[in-house]
Amino acid sequence: MVRIGLGYDIHRLSEGRRLVIGGVEIPHEKGPEGHSDGDVLIHAIIDAILGASAMGDIGSHFPDTDSEYKDIASTELLKRVSEKVAKVGRVEYVDSVVVIERPKLAPHIVEIRKALAGVLGIPEEKISIKAKTAEGLGAVGREEAIEAYAVAMVDV
Repeated sequence: MVRIGLGYDIHRLSEGRRLVIGGVEIPHEKGPEGHSDGDVLIHAIIDAILGASAMGDIGSHFPDTDSEYKDIASTELLKRVSEKVAKVGRVEYVDSVVVIERPKLAPHIVEIRKALAGVLGIPEEKISIKAKTAEGLGAVGREEAIEAYAVAMVDV
């Protein structure tokens, strides 16, 4: 049976934090606040995969109250989720949108797809990433936040 899951994440942006999106560090003066590295794209993808697998959400697997996950690379969290899901099925496809005012993500999309494919163990062609701005609206538009949406198709 193939199931679809939806994921979403948002983080406040702060000076002096690294901007990591999809496991790729992107040069920028601001990065997401968070217990882990704050990679909103991976967090949204994790929630989408867990949702499609009926396995809860990111917080139930990696609570921000657990010091084990303090500053952990989100790629490691995605790897752990991928291994759990592999026991009951397989990730077939991921589609996502990252919303950030700047920097432009287009030059980094190929590298992000490659990084995610490596962690998930699926071909790059099965990962879609789109980047949008908020057109100056809201916290994202004021460059105070970054958000991501993802859907995942999992064969269980």
